[in-house]
Amino acid sequence: MRKLLVLGFVGLLAQLIDGSLGMAYGVTSSTLLLAAGVAPAAASAAVHFSEIGTSLVSGFSHHKLGNVDWRTVSILAIPGFGGAFVGATFLASLDGDTAKPWVAGILLALGIYVIWRFLVLGGRRPTFKSRPSAKMLAPMGVVGGALDAIGGGGWGPVGTTTLLSSGRLEPRKVVGSIDTSEFVVAVGGSLGFILALGSQGIMWSYAAALLVGGVIAAPIAAWLVKKLAARVLGVAAGGLIVLTNSKTIVESFGASGTTVVAVAIAVGVLWIAGIVWAVKQERLSRELAAMTDEQSLTPA
Repeated sequence: MRKLLVLGFVGLLAQLIDGSLGMAYGVTSSTLLLAAGVAPAAASAAVHFSEIGTSLVSGFSHHKLGNVDWRTVSILAIPGFGGAFVGATFLASLDGDTAKPWVAGILLALGIYVIWRFLVLGGRRPTFKSRPSAKMLAPMGVVGGALDAIGGGGWGPVGTTTLLSSGRLEPRKVVGSIDTSEFVVAVGGSLGFILALGSQGIMWSYAAALLVGGVIAAPIAAWLVKKLAARVLGVAAGGLIVLTNSKTIVESFGASGTTVVAVAIAVGVLWIAGIVWAVKQERLSRELAAMTDEQSLTPA
């Protein structure tokens, strides 16, 4: 019972992060299950079954708050489903560890670009171009869905990172659209695991505990992403990308636990500093906008 309560809390925390920043539910949950000795396929299966419920509630909450671009969701859904299904079906025979550092390197570079893009704005307001094209979204859906099933998490890091770095959707709609489309990805991955493992290979109690915690946190996270400024949300999401993937890269080189912790602390300090700077710039931007409005209303 104690383990299930802990898993419920992890599901709550993971969904709070995922629903606010568009990633980390699968990574956080899978990491704990693997640490508890659960086999990779069984851990990813439990996470995906819990995500069916959490992503459904999260998507509904984001939709009610206007955080979803439904065109993006509709294009991502089918490729994401297919990628997750194939990734889950062949998880046992695929060597995900070999590809992990390479994928982490790409995501790390994109994460740095996301932070740079929002920090260099100075006092200006962020602007966003036309919505992402189907030529970009479809391959992204396949790759993200496959990595999500193989690694127990990956839809958010791939999807959120790519869309944020493209600058074609404001951050709150990136997060809302990725979280909403994740429902279809979770269904595809779960069906693949059922075929590959059978119902006896699924740890239903673990999935249920993660689900309960995630469902509680989903509406809160959707409200947070609605309230956070684009600049702050972009830097926060980019920092999470950099922190997660820098740790993966350092570990892939066989670094000691002390080195991994030191790198994580250093990146974490820089991440917090970046968020503080983004908040200050957002305040400056709003003050400048208010002064401009006052001047425009003042009679000549």
